Amino acid sequence: MGKQVKRVLVTGAGGQLGSELAATAPQVEVLTLGRDALDIVDGEAVLRRVAGLKPDLVINAAAYTAVDRAESERDQAFAINADGPANLARACSETGARLFHVSTDFVFDGSVSRPYRPGDATAPLGVYGASKLAGEQAVQAALPEALILRTGWVYSRFGGNFVKTMLRLMGERERLGVVADQVGTPTWAAGLARALWAFAERPALGGVYHWSDAGVCSWYDFAVAIAEEGLARGLLPRAVEVAPIPAADYPTPAQRPAYSVLDKSGSWRDLETSGTHWRVQLRHMLDGLAAEPEFNKE
Repeated sequence: MGKQVKRVLVTGAGGQLGSELAATAPQVEVLTLGRDALDIVDGEAVLRRVAGLKPDLVINAAAYTAVDRAESERDQAFAINADGPANLARACSETGARLFHVSTDFVFDGSVSRPYRPGDATAPLGVYGASKLAGEQAVQAALPEALILRTGWVYSRFGGNFVKTMLRLMGERERLGVVADQVGTPTWAAGLARALWAFAERPALGGVYHWSDAGVCSWYDFAVAIAEEGLARGLLPRAVEVAPIPAADYPTPAQRPAYSVLDKSGSWRDLETSGTHWRVQLRHMLDGLAAEPEFNKE
């Protein structure tokens, strides 16, 4: 890891990214705290815990991620996604710790036709995106040198996500309709975690970066790949027909961007990598899932 970072505090330890950060950690002391151990909305508790543990780096993987439910739970979404990061940034400012804050592609409205760059104008369409943008702004105000890493379409063998939901539904049905007119890039949480650890090795880096896997797809394309790769690994009992449908046929409380591909060129340059295609990463994740003896598609 280098001399700069020896102790790392990870919030949101029970989530997909928090779990992968623990699983992929290099030779550093990693302190993982779930919400039961540290409620980031409690500013005094955050300052007390950060000051007591004295981490060199705090990685905020805690977030309110229920995109549709956020439309009716605005206060809770903003408390976790905006007030929480603000508390962590203030605590890091007072203690001298670095802060990595994970944000989302949903800060954009999807109106462009090229990958979004970190400096592009933000315009979230819903409460979730607005709350995450408010968190970014709070972090930048309290700790300008913090690193903000936007990502999207995150999945993992841990927790609930699109891949595991698709496998469950594909195990129950012979045909599924999946939205084909929303385009982005999947992100394997293990790859995202490794990117964060790579950023940790570079103390000079800060500001806004983007990270997802390489390539572009629709939710429909992603589901087709899950069906094919899942069947090949014995995770599905039979082939499943996946049909493309328009988002208008699958209405949700929250409006989602039609295009949320992120430009990762800055991250790839500064981390000296070329990224890995999303389908390759999907295979890695499914290989791990297939190796779990207790896997039951839940």
